[in-house]
Amino acid sequence: MLSISLRRRAISVAVAVAFSAVSAFACAQDAQTLAPVEVTTSKIPIALSDVAANVTVISGDELRERGANDLRTALALVAGVVIAPGGDAGPASAVPALWGLREFDAFLLVVDGVPSGGAFTPALASLDLANVERIEVLKGAAPVSYGATSFVGVIHVIHYAAGQGPARVEMGIGSRGSARLALALPLSDNNASWRQSLLFDGEKRELTGDRTGFDRAHLLYRGAGNVGGGELSLDFDATLVRQDPASPHPVENGVLSPRVPLDANDNPRGAKNDENRTQLALGYVMSTSLGEWSTRLAVAATNDSNVRGFLREGFADDGVTHNADGFQQGVHKTDVYFDSHIATELSPQVTLVWGLDYLYGKGSQHSGNFEYPVLPNGSNAPDWQSLHIDEYTHVGDTRNFAGLYTELNYALTDAWRVEAGVRFNHTHEVRDASHIDNTGPTPVQDQNGSEQRSDSRWAGALGTSYRFWQDGRDYVMAYANYRNTFKPAVIDFGPESEGGILQPETARSAEAGLKGRHFDGRLEWDLSVFHMDFNNLVVAQAVNGLPSLTNAGKERFKGVELDGRYRLADDLSLVGTYAYHDARFGDYVQLFGGTPVQLKGNLLELSPQHLGSVGLMYAPAEGFRAYGVAAYNGAHYLDRRDTARAGAYATLDAGIGYRRAAWEVRLDGYNLSDRRDAVAGSERGIEQFYLLPARSYWLSMLYIFGSH
Repeated sequence: MLSISLRRRAISVAVAVAFSAVSAFACAQDAQTLAPVEVTTSKIPIALSDVAANVTVISGDELRERGANDLRTALALVAGVVIAPGGDAGPASAVPALWGLREFDAFLLVVDGVPSGGAFTPALASLDLANVERIEVLKGAAPVSYGATSFVGVIHVIHYAAGQGPARVEMGIGSRGSARLALALPLSDNNASWRQSLLFDGEKRELTGDRTGFDRAHLLYRGAGNVGGGELSLDFDATLVRQDPASPHPVENGVLSPRVPLDANDNPRGAKNDENRTQLALGYVMSTSLGEWSTRLAVAATNDSNVRGFLREGFADDGVTHNADGFQQGVHKTDVYFDSHIATELSPQVTLVWGLDYLYGKGSQHSGNFEYPVLPNGSNAPDWQSLHIDEYTHVGDTRNFAGLYTELNYALTDAWRVEAGVRFNHTHEVRDASHIDNTGPTPVQDQNGSEQRSDSRWAGALGTSYRFWQDGRDYVMAYANYRNTFKPAVIDFGPESEGGILQPETARSAEAGLKGRHFDGRLEWDLSVFHMDFNNLVVAQAVNGLPSLTNAGKERFKGVELDGRYRLADDLSLVGTYAYHDARFGDYVQLFGGTPVQLKGNLLELSPQHLGSVGLMYAPAEGFRAYGVAAYNGAHYLDRRDTARAGAYATLDAGIGYRRAAWEVRLDGYNLSDRRDAVAGSERGIEQFYLLPARSYWLSMLYIFGSH
C-alpha cells in the first residue's frame, strides 16, 4: 500500500490541478470534440470514459503540432513514461520505462494491430512515426488481448487507414547535416472499392558523438476493400536502417568516468547496427450469426548485421593493452502473428470476445568475437576487419506462444461496467548453442548443446469502472483492475553462446484510479495508483568478467501517476503530468567482485522516484504556432547497490511555425537545455550507460495537397 504521505501528495496535486482548471475555464468558449476511443485494452473499441485502466491517447495532429519526431518526444506528455533514446540496439532505437521498470522487453510494442518484434524484443529501431493517426499507451499488462508479451504497458502506434488522411509532403534539414523527407499519399478516396495509401519517408541523423548517427528509409503500403462479403486489408511494410552506434560511457567511483571524453566512440572502425525488416500483414473482418469475426495474419523477416565493441571493466588507458571486447555478427529472425476472434453481442449491454492467437519466432545469431586496444577517446580505434577472431558462437532459438482467450465487457447499468478476461497460455521454446575456441593453432569446438522448455499457464484480468457523476459530456469515474500474467525470459541474441533458458517472468498487479472530464470536455484528468509484485526479472550482470543475463529474484513496484489536460482556448492547450514511482528489489542476491550482496530494499537502477512534465501548445488553423515541452527526471541511482547517485535533470523541447493555407514552415529545437545525462544502461558494457543526445535543431516545410 502507498504511504499516507504519498496519498496526501497525490490528492493535493489533483486538487491543485482541478482548482487551476476552474479558474482557467471560467470564461472559455464552448467547443465540441469527438469522444476518444481506444482498441488496445480489448479487441473491440472502448470509450476512454468507460475503460477500467490508465490509457492515454495522443493524436497524430498533436504529435505534429509539437514537432514530435521520435518516441521520446511523442510520449513526453504521458505520465510516468520515460523514453531513453538509443541503447545497445543503436541510436535509432530506444529503451522505454513504464511504472519505473526500464527493461527492453517488459512492454509490448504494437503497430497497426500487430505485435512488432513478435516473440522476441520490440522492433524499436525500425519504428516509424510518419503519418501516424494516433498512439495509444496502456499502463500495465495486457494478459488477455496479447498474451505472454507485456508486464508494464503497451505502446500501440496506429497509422492512418488505407485511403484516409491528407496527402502531404514534408522536408527538413537539421543540425550537423541531418535531413528528412516524408511523402504520404492516399491513392484512392474513402468510397473506392479498393482503398489504398502509400507512405514513403527517409531520414539521416548525425549525432554529436564521433562516428555516430543513423539513416532510415521506410515504405508502407496499406490497402483495404470489400471482398467476399467481408473487409480485406493488406499492409506491406519495409524498413532499412543503417546505424553508426555510439559507445556507452563507463561509470567509475560512482560517476561517469572522467577518463572517457563525453562523446568518445570506442567501437572499432566499421562499427554498425544495420537492419532490414519487411512485414506483410493480412486482415479479414466479416459479420456472422455469432458476431463480427476478425482474423489477422502477419509475417515479418528481420536481418541484422552488427559490429560493436565495449570497454572492459577497469579498462587500461594506454592504448596498447587489450582493453575492449568486440564482435561482428549476423542475426536473422522470422516472426509470425495470427489472431482470430469473434465479438458476440449477447445483449445491448454485454459483449463477449473469444478467440485464439499464435505467436511464432525463429531466430539465430552467428558471431565472431575479438579483443582490441583502444584509447579512451577512441582516436586509435582499429578497423575490425584487421582483428583476429578469437571465438565463434552460434545461438538458435525457436519460440511458440499460443493462447485461447475470452473477455467479457458487461455494462451492468449506464454507469457501471465490468471487464473480465481469462486466457490459457502454452509456450514452447527450443534453444541450441555452440562455441568454437579459435585462440590456438586450430579451432576447437568446446560447446555444443541444446535445451527446451514448455510452460502452460493461466492468465487473466478483472476490471470495473463506475461513473458516479455525469452532466452531458462531462463526468467523474472511478476504476480498478487486477492483472496476472507471465512471459518467457527474453533472449537478445548477443555474441555469447548462452544456451540456458531462464525462468519465465511473472507479475501480479493492481491499479485503481479516478478520471474525469469537465467544462464540456475542456478539462480532462486521470489519477491512478498501482502496485505490482514481480518475479524472475531478467537483468544483465557480469559472469567471469563477461556480460550475461540472469533472473533477479523478486521486485516490487508501486506508485501514483497524474495527468491533466485543458484547453485554455480553442487553439491553446496546457498539459501537465506527475508520477511517483517506487521500484525496489525484493529478495535478490548478486555477486559483486565474488562477494554476495543482498539487494533487498534497493531502488532499481535508472528509476527516478519523481517524474513530471508540462507542455503548452498554441496551434491555430492559420498563422503563427508555437509549443514548449519541459520534462523533469528526479534523482536516481546508476547501480543496484544504490551507491552511484545521479542528480535530477530537466529537458526542454520547443518550436515555432507559421501555417498559411496548404503551407507550413517551422523551426524545432530538442533538448535545448543540452543535458547529457545517462539515460540507458548497456547489456554489453559492464556498468556503462548511453547518454541523452545533445541539443539539436530542425527547420522543416510541410505542404498539404488539396488544402485551400
